[in-house]
Amino acid sequence: MSQLAHKFIQYLSATALCVTCMAASASVVITGTRVIYPADAKEVTVKVNNKGAKPVLIQSWIDNGDTKAKPENISVPFILTPPINRVEPDKGQTLRLSYTGASLPTNKESVFWLNVLEIPAKTAQQDNTSHLQMAFRSRIKLFFRPSGLSGNANEAPKLLTWSATAGGVQATNPTPFYVSLVFVTVNGNVVEGQMVAPGENRKLTLPGVKVGNKVSYGFVNDYGAVNNVESIIH
Repeated sequence: MSQLAHKFIQYLSATALCVTCMAASASVVITGTRVIYPADAKEVTVKVNNKGAKPVLIQSWIDNGDTKAKPENISVPFILTPPINRVEPDKGQTLRLSYTGASLPTNKESVFWLNVLEIPAKTAQQDNTSHLQMAFRSRIKLFFRPSGLSGNANEAPKLLTWSATAGGVQATNPTPFYVSLVFVTVNGNVVEGQMVAPGENRKLTLPGVKVGNKVSYGFVNDYGAVNNVESIIH
């Protein structure tokens, strides 16, 4: 397996947060690894599918970055329907997201998170016996994209500038778009990537980084694909 493929698998694994640490697999699959919400859209839809052999109960909500916040305590400028739904085996459910019009920056993207909690349905046998009930929570990024932003979101990662810092390297994002890095490589040393916010810096720990070194990095575009880019450290 290539290093790029390995890092991509790690990235995809990190997007799904399992509520339990038991060895098991979720049945509900979200179509796509991210959601883009254009500011001028009336609504955006996301499809979730039950790939399992049993019905499941799905609870869905949006948060603003706090993984521990309870859905009933979260305030975000979106309405999501349906918040709770039962999905039969081999069937799907369409989630509808609509922007309320609440104030958000107009000169850069904003990021939120879409959560889908899967709770398997109980069987008649389970009602009469002791059993372990497991729930799985999947969480993907939701980007709110204002109209008229300068540049192109899929080109933004190529515009990152890189500088050597004490103990590593710093990525600077001069664009109005979020850049999701999967991995960063310098001198054969690889570190897991992070998201770089519009107009902000992100420091990554890497040994022996010097000015003039070549940096290779993978980023995720709007379609969920990983692209590889090279640049020079200044």
